Order: sequence, then C-alpha cells, then structure tokens
Amino acid sequence: MKAPATRARPIFAAQHRIMDRKAKVSPVIPPSSFDFLTRLKDNNNREWFQAHKDRFLEEQSAIEAFAGALLEQLNTHDQLETPDGKSALQRIYRDTRFSKDKTPYKTYWGGGFRRATRYRRGGYYFHFEPGGRSFAGGGFWGPNAADLKLIREDIAFDPSPLNKVLNSRNFKAIFGTLQGEQLKKAPQGFDPAHEAIGLLRYKQFLLRRPFTDAEVLAPSFLKEVGQTYKHMRPFLDYMSGILGADANGLPL
Repeated sequence: MKAPATRARPIFAAQHRIMDRKAKVSPVIPPSSFDFLTRLKDNNNREWFQAHKDRFLEEQSAIEAFAGALLEQLNTHDQLETPDGKSALQRIYRDTRFSKDKTPYKTYWGGGFRRATRYRRGGYYFHFEPGGRSFAGGGFWGPNAADLKLIREDIAFDPSPLNKVLNSRNFKAIFGTLQGEQLKKAPQGFDPAHEAIGLLRYKQFLLRRPFTDAEVLAPSFLKEVGQTYKHMRPFLDYMSGILGADANGLPL
C-alpha cells in the first residue's frame, strides 16, 4: 500500500527551510584569503602567481561574494552605480609604470562603490590586508579644481554645518577625524587667518575606519562594514549638497 502523498510534504518543506537558511548565510572573508595574500607577499613574482592561479581565482570569488553582499546592504539606504560585487573589486595587478616598486601584484583585496547620479557624490572603499592593515573608507579621493573651489567656498562662508558632522560623537567614535592630503599653506584666494583654515587646506576629504585581522575574519564583519558605510552618510550628504547645487542652493 502506498504511503499518502501528503507525508512527503513536511520532509520537502523541512529541506526547503534548510536550503533557505543556507542561502541566507552572510558571506564571510575566509582565513584562506588572508593566507593567500601572505604567501603572495613572500612570492610576489609572475612565476609563483601563475602556478597558484587557481587558488587566486578561488579566493577572489569569496571576496567578490562579500563585496556583492556589501552592495546589497548599501542599496538599502543609498543608490549605487556599481552593478555587482565583481565590478566593485579592483584588479590584483599593480600599475608599475611610474613606481620604483616593480612587484607585479597587490598584496591586499581592494575595491569600492560609486554613488549614483550627480546629486549623490563621493563613494565607498574597502581594503582588506593581513597584518592589521584593513580598513573601510569613503569620501572624495581626488576632487577636481572646480569641486574643490565649491567645497572651500562653502566652508569659508559657514564652517558650522561641516564642523557639526565632524564633531558629532558618532563620527569621532567611528572615524576619529577627517583625513586626506592638505596644503601646507592657505589655498589661493582664502584668508590664512580664517577660523576654518584647517578645513580649507584639505585637498582630499576621506573617512577611514581600521579593522584588525580578527575583526575582518569574524562572522559579524559584513554587518560592521555595512554599518560603517551607513555612518558616512551625514558627511557624504553634506558634501553632495554643496556639489549638487549652485550658489543659491538650487540643483545644478
């Protein structure tokens, strides 16, 4: 006598729930990805890399999955141009044309996400490297002359909105201070005695949160980086307001 067909349904449903739970497991950065980078640092040459190309592709795939999960988190509160994790990841090959260091490969996993539309300026960056050199970053790496002028003019007119962002308890706890290259002197056309001359001298406007190796390899790291990016929003939105509007505050 055949068993009733309905008896198979709970089993199938249970299997489906198990598969569903597995599908929702957050991607992690495996220790093997750091192990590979450590070995690459000790053998930074084309012969070794080609002999271990399969291992590289395997580890790179794990980082791409992690970057894809980060992108999903970012798109819950921001809008990004980057289509997927693979597009976010930088190439492992170094550009040695203008460098004294001719080693051919990077010894870190790096990548980033660009915000979408001209009204969402700036971007997010990640750098995963063994030895306590990992960080999540964001901001404006190389603003052009026109953008720098707009930023400086807004700061010179009233530095209090930016100071409010930079001096908030949350900002200081996560990022410490604003980072980036600065001019040694006041930029041309700005008063060296201005109360915000320290801000006016910036050529880059960068936020950075460092992470230990243990933090990077922890199951909670995806959430930590995602929250770090979310906490950048007040700064990025302030800068976007400057760069996306004219002198009268009207959208460009």
